[in-house]
Amino acid sequence: MATSQPYTVACAGGLVKASNQIDLLKTPGVATELRNFEVSVKGGYRRVNGYSRLGAGSAALVSGSADTILGVIPYGDGVIACASTGIFFSQDGTSWLNVSRSSVDSGGDNYSTFTGRSTLSRTSQGQVSFALFEGPTYDYGMLMIADANNLIYYFRMEGTGANINTRTFFSGTIDPTHSSTKKAQHVTIHDKRLVAAGVEDNLSTVFYSSLLDPTSFSGGGSGSITLSDQIVGIRSFRQELFIFCRNSIFKLQDINGTPVVVPVAKNIGCLSGYSIQEIGGDLIFLAPDGLRTVAGTARIGDVELGTVSKAIQPIITQLAENIDKYVISSTVIREKSQYRLFYTDTSVINAQQQGIIGTLRPNGFEWSETRGIEVTSIGAGFDNNGVEKYFHGDTDGYVLVHDSGNDFNGSNILARYATPDYDYGDLGTLKTLHYVRVSVRAEGIVTPALQVKYDFNSQDIPQPASDFSFGTVNPPAIFAEAVFNATVFGGTAAPMIRIPLQGSGTSNNFTVISDDTKAPYIINGLYIDFIPSGRR
Repeated sequence: MATSQPYTVACAGGLVKASNQIDLLKTPGVATELRNFEVSVKGGYRRVNGYSRLGAGSAALVSGSADTILGVIPYGDGVIACASTGIFFSQDGTSWLNVSRSSVDSGGDNYSTFTGRSTLSRTSQGQVSFALFEGPTYDYGMLMIADANNLIYYFRMEGTGANINTRTFFSGTIDPTHSSTKKAQHVTIHDKRLVAAGVEDNLSTVFYSSLLDPTSFSGGGSGSITLSDQIVGIRSFRQELFIFCRNSIFKLQDINGTPVVVPVAKNIGCLSGYSIQEIGGDLIFLAPDGLRTVAGTARIGDVELGTVSKAIQPIITQLAENIDKYVISSTVIREKSQYRLFYTDTSVINAQQQGIIGTLRPNGFEWSETRGIEVTSIGAGFDNNGVEKYFHGDTDGYVLVHDSGNDFNGSNILARYATPDYDYGDLGTLKTLHYVRVSVRAEGIVTPALQVKYDFNSQDIPQPASDFSFGTVNPPAIFAEAVFNATVFGGTAAPMIRIPLQGSGTSNNFTVISDDTKAPYIINGLYIDFIPSGRR
């Protein structure tokens, strides 16, 4: 009688969509499906956090109706949200103040005077770009807000008391062409200046303000530079201003001296300025052939090797080929070393909305997918205590706390992690599975399930009729931190859950599934016990 043999798999490498099944036999730690999981920076695959409304009930509707949130960002001790024609501020997500009003030029307005002013005449906004100018005496900084349909709007709030009624407000509009009619789509702060791009009738021009005065584009030191390509995004990075165009990338140097434009890539452009983020000491952006970094593109040139998303290339190709039907949003979760990009089709239901998560690991980005997170805008920033906050908006007019809680605003999180097929070193030998031990670290009581399929899910052999249960997995008990009814005394940090199995084949794969509102958990690896039983 043959003796059982062990096979160990460490979860590493993330989602791989570009390899065939035979290639995947050589990389057992990767995933062929990794939906609503994230690659943990510490290793393993973790089910994602959820999200929840900021505020409660219908009061969380920014404009009193279901208007799409086109821009959202933490500001001061609250959040700024843009919807319909208005710009709104709230401390708690329940009570919203429309701040799209014009204040006095000097001295500001107290609360009653400011709220007594008429709101600005604005058209329905496009997707919003933000830039925060942090003056030396500002309590919260001056927030610059741009979209393609309105003049650049600036808002500044002073006063740190808990009562918003005691604060002073400054606001107004800016036209970078100083003609009082031209709108801009993109803004950023660079070398203590406001830089604007995507200005109507000047789509290939960047405009920059006077030094230390982001509201002045006609004073000393202000100016503009026109390029040979249409600009889709701008970003200040390491004393240089990077200008992303449709078919090329440039950087602007020495803006305070004699500005000079230097090409970065002549044949690679950016599909969406809302995909540009800083992570790992570099800028990442969505190009027609994949996600790229500026450093990699500049170093390697206009070739495929410059992409960092080859493992998920089918996803990127589908996104790039249909880019016009999506609202693109992105952010970076710094504590997780994550880049998140969401592509929302507003014509489909929320459960179908998609995104990708790239975790920066020592060997590069490792990827996973999200499904069911509708994001029409997303923003990150620091509150008054230096804590980074993340918010996103949706088509129903809600501002939501991103990456928080155990559910998708009350709905289940359907998470799936599927392994490649394992042949255990010999695809021609029949194996009978005895059991698998799954290394799990739970952050609360969880009850995932396990599916097993044989011979690449062949219909020619018997497959297990039902899933295999993990049972109840408890979180580790930490002395003085265990919560009654939420953890079990004596729990281990990463328990090995032993699951008896059934069936046989020349190869098999596993799928871990959960569909609930329970806590996140990490799958670290698998230990499989099988019995070889001759060649097929």
